[in-house]
Amino acid sequence: MPKIKTHRGAAKRFKKTATGEFKGSHAFHSHILGKKSAKRKRNLRKATIVTSVDANRLKRLLP
Repeated sequence: MPKIKTHRGAAKRFKKTATGEFKGSHAFHSHILGKKSAKRKRNLRKATIVTSVDANRLKRLLP
């Protein structure tokens, strides 16, 4: 059985935490920021935990 290669695009965007969850950045923080409130933009800067449905997909991409 060959080794499973890591999906490099996913590896650059997501990191695995010590508890096995996946950490990533929020969407909607790259452009068209003028209409968004300062509070919303501030919260988008923080990292987020990926949902369980997407985490199952990431487990295959990041062995």
